[in-house]
Amino acid sequence: MQTRKKYIFLTFFASWLLLFFFGRDQLRHFTFFSGRKAEARRNWPHWTDRSLLKSFADPEELQSDEDPSLPSPRERRVAWLSVYKNSRCRMETCFNFSRCEKHGFKVFTYPRERDQPLSESYGKILASIERSRYYTPNPEEACLFILSIDTLDRDHLSSQYVHNVNEKIRGFPLWNGGRNHLIFNLYSGTWPNYTEDLGFDIGQAILAKASFYTESFRPGFDISIPLFPKDHPQRGGEKGWLYQDSVPPKKKYLLVFKGKRYLTGIGSSTRNALHHIHNGKDIISLTTCKHGKDWEKHKDTRCDKDNVNYEKFNYQELLHNSTFCIVPRGRRLGSFRFLEALQVWGGQGDGGPPSLGSGSSVPACAIDWGKAAVVGNERLLLQVPWPDPAPRWHLSDLWQIIKDRLLPHRSRSRFLWNTLPGGLLALPEFSTHLGDFPFYYLQHGSSPSEKFTAFIRAISPAGSLSQPILRLIQAISGSQYCAQILVLWSCEKPPPPSVKWPQTTVPLTIIQSRGKLSDRFFPYAAIQTDAVLSLDEHTSLSTSEVDFAFVVWRSFPERIVGFPTQSHFWDPEQRRWGYTSKWTNELSIVLTAAAFYHRYYHSLFTEYLPAGLRELVDGLAACEDILMNVLVAAVTKLPPIKVTQRKQHKESVSQQVGCRDGDAGTPLARERSPSSPRSPLAKVKGTTGAAGGRRFSQHQDCLNQLADWFGYMPLVSSQLRLDPVLFKDQVSVLRKKYPRLEKP
Repeated sequence: MQTRKKYIFLTFFASWLLLFFFGRDQLRHFTFFSGRKAEARRNWPHWTDRSLLKSFADPEELQSDEDPSLPSPRERRVAWLSVYKNSRCRMETCFNFSRCEKHGFKVFTYPRERDQPLSESYGKILASIERSRYYTPNPEEACLFILSIDTLDRDHLSSQYVHNVNEKIRGFPLWNGGRNHLIFNLYSGTWPNYTEDLGFDIGQAILAKASFYTESFRPGFDISIPLFPKDHPQRGGEKGWLYQDSVPPKKKYLLVFKGKRYLTGIGSSTRNALHHIHNGKDIISLTTCKHGKDWEKHKDTRCDKDNVNYEKFNYQELLHNSTFCIVPRGRRLGSFRFLEALQVWGGQGDGGPPSLGSGSSVPACAIDWGKAAVVGNERLLLQVPWPDPAPRWHLSDLWQIIKDRLLPHRSRSRFLWNTLPGGLLALPEFSTHLGDFPFYYLQHGSSPSEKFTAFIRAISPAGSLSQPILRLIQAISGSQYCAQILVLWSCEKPPPPSVKWPQTTVPLTIIQSRGKLSDRFFPYAAIQTDAVLSLDEHTSLSTSEVDFAFVVWRSFPERIVGFPTQSHFWDPEQRRWGYTSKWTNELSIVLTAAAFYHRYYHSLFTEYLPAGLRELVDGLAACEDILMNVLVAAVTKLPPIKVTQRKQHKESVSQQVGCRDGDAGTPLARERSPSSPRSPLAKVKGTTGAAGGRRFSQHQDCLNQLADWFGYMPLVSSQLRLDPVLFKDQVSVLRKKYPRLEKP
């Protein structure tokens, strides 16, 4: 009997061992273990440093179902198919490339009808297009077409909603099913679901849209743009508050947000959850319920407290004193906070906004948003990853994105788009090699060429050669760094024969001007060196001055380096910009009568600037000097550099005979001296007084018109002047590299 009990016990024990080792996964499904399962779910996720993490929300709240007000995937799919009947469109299938081959990338805007409503925002878009260098009034030359019908607001409840768009666009002979057309849209759909229904068939047109869902976005075809307000400036705007040397930015607040809180409907769950991250110290999240007609009917227990806290902080003060700005979605995916954050941080440097939105497509597809922003899912608000805050902001341009798609072999790389000064200012027509641009020598590990091209603008009368230009050519050709001399002949009469030109050790080439002042900065194929020494024929320089200035320029190839300087200032009484040649401790303009700069700026001047600016230069005397300085300052955000000069520098331009440059040859004494006081041009004595006063007035007119074109004043003032080592020191001349600079 004992033996039998012993065998029964061993059999029972062995069965439990086998069940434990081979059937333990099935045991977990029994209710006996349900308590452990629930406990494990409550404890998820199990962080190793959980004790150091502050609990902002209950686990049940984080694991709650999705907002029931959000449209279902089926509803979004139906709305998407109603808008994107050509959902498989790509540039290769829905765009006619042949229209862009003959005349290049040109944009045509449809003529506007008198009784056609037009919002202020869409009017700004059309005006910007018509002012750009891509605009053409001839539809036969156009590569891209823009409707005159306002399609920005496609909310049926909006007062700016345009009805019967389908019937209108079908009557346009150029519509062609939308091919080669670009349609702008900021708001689509209406309450309560705010779907992407535009209310008309876009056909094969490219859609530039804010609040793009990723499943609706057609990669390589559509363009995601940021949502911008009605008062968004058409040009210019305020500068950013950070600079490229302030990384990481040390601010009072780490993260801020201030905006509306939707109590019901789509978008309410995201902003309702923002109160969990507010700690009142370095993270400020403020919302208000006071919006809409019946907000009091839906207000919750937090509304009164939130409304009080909302009024305690100034929004602009928060933005300017925060490292990050959170950009949650609104009713639609887009948010005005995006551009507001870019304006504060992105004007000149770094910092940036974390962006929250499920399925949103970030604007400006050429930007590396993985480095520029922290993008998270709105349903995982408290699990957003935080990288090292060292992004750089550069807003891309709509036309450049389309141009890169038309010519992919000449498109800009991501490096160019995400490195200062940005992809817009790196023209692929100039080069696709980084070493050819003046901005990337340090990143590329290279240096500019060791030679320069002297470019002299000659306006001598009666087809003769003045003595100053002969001396100038001899001095320039004596430089060890000079590769060639180009003379831009700007007179109607032909230049003197080659036997009358001085004999030089470097090639001397004569280029016939087209009779425009802007010809000075045309990208001539004869200019092969990186450096260009721009000169007027009456400039007086020595070989030592040229050598020293070139050595300085090689250390600052992205800037203008030269001798004669002038400056600008703001006149509060006249409320306009002033231009002065008085001797002060500041400078902001180095005149191109004697200056080094990179040859790439010739391409930017001719191909990047709108034709209207070049026409302005051709109509105002000496405006080309200012425009070149404004262009370089706008690109680099840096001032020019002045180098020392051997003696007082004067230019006396003699009377012109037979030249087409108008006032380019009028008598003028431009006095620019680094060692003696200078007087305004309007006060020049003698027979040049009237002409000098008129020319000085033209300088100021030019400066103010350029500021209006750019929307701000790009010029940057400086108090720097670079001299050679031991310059004017009481030491032996044998120890000085440029002793002749000190001779009178």
